[in-house]
Amino acid sequence: MANVALARVYQQSFESHPYTTLAFTNGALNALGDVVAQITQKEPEDNRRNRWHYDIPRTLRFFAFGFGMGPVIGRWNFFLERHFPLRPAGGSNPGKVSLRALARRVGADQLFMAPIGLALFIGSMGVMEGRSRKHIVRRYEDLYKPALIANWQVWPLAQLVNFRFMPLPYRVPFQSTCGVFWTLYLSLLNAKCVVYLIAIPVALLTVCSGRTKSRTATKQCGRP
Repeated sequence: MANVALARVYQQSFESHPYTTLAFTNGALNALGDVVAQITQKEPEDNRRNRWHYDIPRTLRFFAFGFGMGPVIGRWNFFLERHFPLRPAGGSNPGKVSLRALARRVGADQLFMAPIGLALFIGSMGVMEGRSRKHIVRRYEDLYKPALIANWQVWPLAQLVNFRFMPLPYRVPFQSTCGVFWTLYLSLLNAKCVVYLIAIPVALLTVCSGRTKSRTATKQCGRP
């Protein structure tokens, strides 16, 4: 019953204030992904020497990024719905979803929006962290390509399910829920050094500590 009531409240909020609803929903789920990431990053052996502390500004940065991207993704879904319809109007069976049309919509999403969203993530995180332009450029060089490859290994299937089965108002929440695990990956990628094991599932990667003394590792992390 609680889930039904929550869905009803969300539906009413979406109908009256769609972009505000998407902004807060996406921001909250993005922040949740970073919460999970920070808890995952706790190292028991370090806790004996140094007291672990939760990085609240980091979670706020993820909330801010998700808050800003929620309406953008919402508008993008409206665009896809209009220009990449799944049910051809003149077909013999207008109620049937065309698999070819579904593939085109997923392809458009992954070839256009996915690279843009990832670029916005890396750049905005660098700006919110107060990094220099040189540092942000180096981070693009180190992180963008492996993260985009990981995206293409994971998100096409998730978006296929999203576009095929989810009603339009629930596509951003569904994407954001799946994105908790993707945010976990991005958060670990953004916060730690770049020793990658890029594979499915999303969070299957090896990271080395940001306190490393290795010059090679420091350069890979994009640290000045």
